[in-house]
Amino acid sequence: MKERRQRRPRRRENTAEASRTPLGGVRRTQMITTYGVGALVAIDEKSYVVSGIDSWKVDDSTAIFEPRLQHWLGVQGFRLPPASNPPVGDGVRVRLFPEMYSCPKCHELKRFREFGSPRGKSLCGACEESLSPSRFVVACENGHLDDFPYFAWVHKRTSPVSSETGVRHELSLHSTGRTASLRSVVVRCSCGKKASLEGAFGGGAMQALGISCSGRRPWLGAEGVEVGCTSAPRTLQRGSSAAWFPLNRSALSIPPWSATLQKRVHDHYGVLEPLIAGKVDDALLDKVIEGTGLLQGSLFTRQEIVNAVRQRMELANTEPESEAYGGFEPAERLRREEYEQLMFGTAELERDQDFECVKPEGDRAALPFGIERSMQVKRLREVRALQAFTRVQAPDVMSPGTQPAALALEAQDWLPAVEVSGEGVFLTLDNDLLHSWERRPGTVQRMDRIRREHTRVLRSLARKSSSGRKDEAVDSPITPRYVLLHTLAHILINEWSLGAGYPAASLRERLYVSDDMAGMLIYTATSDSAGSLGGVVAQGEYKQLRATLESALNRAAWCSQDPPCMESEASGVNGLNLAACYACVLLPETSCETNNSFLDRGVLLGTPEDSSVGFFNRDN
Repeated sequence: MKERRQRRPRRRENTAEASRTPLGGVRRTQMITTYGVGALVAIDEKSYVVSGIDSWKVDDSTAIFEPRLQHWLGVQGFRLPPASNPPVGDGVRVRLFPEMYSCPKCHELKRFREFGSPRGKSLCGACEESLSPSRFVVACENGHLDDFPYFAWVHKRTSPVSSETGVRHELSLHSTGRTASLRSVVVRCSCGKKASLEGAFGGGAMQALGISCSGRRPWLGAEGVEVGCTSAPRTLQRGSSAAWFPLNRSALSIPPWSATLQKRVHDHYGVLEPLIAGKVDDALLDKVIEGTGLLQGSLFTRQEIVNAVRQRMELANTEPESEAYGGFEPAERLRREEYEQLMFGTAELERDQDFECVKPEGDRAALPFGIERSMQVKRLREVRALQAFTRVQAPDVMSPGTQPAALALEAQDWLPAVEVSGEGVFLTLDNDLLHSWERRPGTVQRMDRIRREHTRVLRSLARKSSSGRKDEAVDSPITPRYVLLHTLAHILINEWSLGAGYPAASLRERLYVSDDMAGMLIYTATSDSAGSLGGVVAQGEYKQLRATLESALNRAAWCSQDPPCMESEASGVNGLNLAACYACVLLPETSCETNNSFLDRGVLLGTPEDSSVGFFNRDN
C-alpha cells in the first residue's frame, strides 16, 4: 500500500502529487474481503482509507478469466489486486483518514496536518508525542464516510457558537478515566463549552442535533462528494466491522468455460469475434486463426475454435440478471448452470481443466437416508469479485434496502477479483421425501416463524431504501427446503472439520435452492494448501457419507445449551434463527453465505414437541 498525499497547491491551482512511500502490505485475497476499496486500515500509528480502483495500477497481465461472472456483473473483465511488493508500479493507494487526530499529552484535537508533524512521522509538533487518530467516524447507509463532527457536537449540544469577534475555537480531547463509558470522553472548546460523547452512538443522535450527512467519499478524493444525501449519519468506532461490509459475488468455473480451449480463445476473442460475427471470407478467417497461434502444437481444429468463439458470443447476447441486489441468489441463473453441471458431472477431462466432477465408486444403495445424489468434485476453481460495499447495514442479497457504494469515481469496466482452487462434495436431497416433508403442518408452522421475521426485516429496510419500492410488495423468499439445506450444510461442515482434519473456516457452503433445485456444495476453495489435500472429496464416498451424516445428526440432536436453544422462537441476527447457536450449528462467518442466518436444527430430527418437523426422522 502506498500513501496518496495532497500537497499544497501552487499558485492556487488544484494540483496533487502522489507519494510512493511504502506503508505496508496485505494479502491479495484481503483486498476483496477485509481491506478493499473504502475500508479503513491501521498502519503503524496512522489510519488510512483504501483508494478507489481508478487509482490502482493494474494491467492485462493480472486479468482473470471468468466470462459467466463478468457477464452477470456487467463488466468486461476482472483484475487481480496489486501485490504488496509489486515488481513494477506502486501497488494500492491509500489516503489518510480520519483526518482528526489528538495528542495524549497536550490533548489538542485537530486535523493531522495542523500538528506540524515531521514528514513520514506521526508526532505532535509541540510536545513530540505520538498522535492518535480519532476513534470515531460517522457513516451513513449510502456508504458516505466522514470525520466525527466534534465541533458541531460540542456547540450544538450546549448553545449556539458565540458571535463575539476574537473568540477562538480550539478543541481538546480529555478522558476522565472514571468509567469505561463514553461519559468519560469529553471534548472541550477554548470558548468554554464542553460535552461528553455520551449518546453519540444513538441511531438518531446526529439527526437530532441537525447534523446531516456530508456526502463525503474520502476513498475517492476531494472530488468524490455526493451532494444531497438524505440518509442520517451514524457514529461508528473507527475499527468497527459496520464501517465496511464487502459485497462479494462469486462463480465456479464450469464447462465449457473451464476447458482449455475457451481459456486459450479468451486472449484472442477481441480479434476473432468481429470476424466471425461479420461472416468474413473463410480464407481471411483461416489466416487470422493461423496468426493467433491457437492451432500450433494443439489438438484443436479450426472449427472447434470457431465454435468456442460462437459460444462466447451467445453468452454475451443473453440477458443478465435483472435484479443485481434484490434477487434470491441460491435460485439465480448463475447457480442453476452450476447445479446442472454438478448433477451430471464431467464425462471428458483434460489435464489443465478447472472442473472435475465424478460419481463416487461403490454401491449407490449405501447412500444415507434422505440423500438422493453424491458427487465428488475433485477439481474446482472459484472466482470471487468485489462488486461494491456498504456501511452501517450489512449487505444482503435478499434485501432490497442494501445501498452499495461506488468503487471508483467513474464507472470502470473491470472489478477486483481473486481466483482460488479447491475440491468439494455436492449433495442433493431425495425429492419425494422433500416434497412430503414441506407439506407437513408442523414444518409449515415452524418455518412461518422465520418467514415472518424476515419479511418484517425486509419491509423495514425497504421503507428506508431510496429505491421507492413499497414495503407491502416485499416478502421473504426463504422456504423450508432452504432452511433444511442450510442447516444440513452447517452440521456437515462441523462434522467434516473434525473427521477430515480441516478447520471449519477452510470449508465453505454453496446452496442451490428453488422449486426444482435442492442441492449443496461443501468445498475448500482457499489460497493455501488447505484447499487441495483431498480430504473433503473422500467425504463424498457413499459409505463414508453415511457414517459422517449419522454422526453429524447425532451431534445436532443435542446441544449443550438445551433446552433454551431448542425452545428458542427467535435467535441470531434480527431473530432469523430458531434452534441454532455456536454450541451446535453456527459456523465461522467466512464459511456461511448468509452470516449465520436462517438456521434451525429442529428441521433435521424434529423437536420434543413435534417429531414430524424432522426431515431425517424415519418414524414419520
